[in-house]
Amino acid sequence: MEVNPPKQEHLLALKVMRLTKPTLFTNIPVTCEEKDLPGDLFNQLMRDDPSTVNGAEILMLGEMLTLPQNFGIISFIQLHSPLSTNIFLGETFSSYISVHNDSNQVVKDILVKADLQTSSQRLNLSASNAAVAELKPDCCIDDVIHHEVKEIGTHILVCAVSYTTQGGEKMYFRKFFKFQVLKPLDVKTKFYNAETDEVFLEAQIQNITTSPMFMEKVSLEPSIMYNVTELNSVNQAGACVTTFGSRTYLQPMDTRQYLYCLKPKKEFAEKAGIIKGVTVIGKLDIVWKTNLGERGRLQTSQLQRMAPGYGDVRLSLEAIPDTVILEEPFHITCKITNCSERTMDLVLEMCNTSSIHWCGISGRQLGKLHPSSSLCLALTLLSSVQGLQSVSGLRLTDTFLKRTYEYDDIAQVCVVSSATKVES
Repeated sequence: MEVNPPKQEHLLALKVMRLTKPTLFTNIPVTCEEKDLPGDLFNQLMRDDPSTVNGAEILMLGEMLTLPQNFGIISFIQLHSPLSTNIFLGETFSSYISVHNDSNQVVKDILVKADLQTSSQRLNLSASNAAVAELKPDCCIDDVIHHEVKEIGTHILVCAVSYTTQGGEKMYFRKFFKFQVLKPLDVKTKFYNAETDEVFLEAQIQNITTSPMFMEKVSLEPSIMYNVTELNSVNQAGACVTTFGSRTYLQPMDTRQYLYCLKPKKEFAEKAGIIKGVTVIGKLDIVWKTNLGERGRLQTSQLQRMAPGYGDVRLSLEAIPDTVILEEPFHITCKITNCSERTMDLVLEMCNTSSIHWCGISGRQLGKLHPSSSLCLALTLLSSVQGLQSVSGLRLTDTFLKRTYEYDDIAQVCVVSSATKVES
């Protein structure tokens, strides 16, 4: 029968504390109407309470700071016991480590190491990896570690202490402290492809914590292929005002939407003609502060969108009027881009519809169009029906492959009578 050896008592004691800021004291009001038995007694007690705000005693507002009831001393917390306070992704985890000599003898060659183990890596957080020559009785070695949390899930703080006794015996022990890192924000993105090469990004950011956040910055860092324009402000009286108003606080479970417009840089647009396939857009950079100024930062991974497929030939509108007059000609400008890897010889055909009629010669030669090249066409139309009408009926035929590309519902125009136009 195997007998476990008795546990050896160490000369040094290790204590670890999570460093957190105080919180605002919340006073719970107890009140009643004056006609009740206590009368004005409860209200008077609240007015005399130093923790309440004068004139707002019953609104649960406090003007005092309170230290955490549990300082987070976790020297005897086992591996299965988490820290009492929440730690969110993007915040800075700070911890105080103290090694105290509880014995009556001098301890030599003390080395304290602190590692943070995540699901993917192990990080050394020790401020110094050099050993302390000696530690006298009732003296201690203190260290403060900081780490910006960048992963969600279980984190284990591993504190190891090695030392040498007066008799020359080398001793070693370590302790494990587990805590969970939670997600503070829920970020959802949507992409909208315009008729041009512009891309609109909508970012929905939701506060999923239990306390309000001050949104210090939400920006989009574009990839090298794009320029970005933020669409989250308006111009009022010559001043740029945010669309979210004067208050930039995001309450718990509230969602805020940010909009950005990305345009391909000129050198990429001209070189490729069109950005194909999976395109790297950029990444969101979010910075916030909580109640007492604790700062947090999140940076998303590279956002990617699937560029729309245009086939071999892309037809886009460069100019078209919003409103046209009934039975009067109007002009549009089309842009034709060769998205294939071969040269095309194109022929333009125009097919009239029941409401929209093309003015001009159908079946005309457009000439050869090289890969990634474009040409612009000015076309004339006429509408015989009022209302919202769809521009359709363009056909492009490649004489090399005898392949025809059909383009319907290119755009819509509002057709009005001449009298309506004059009145408007």
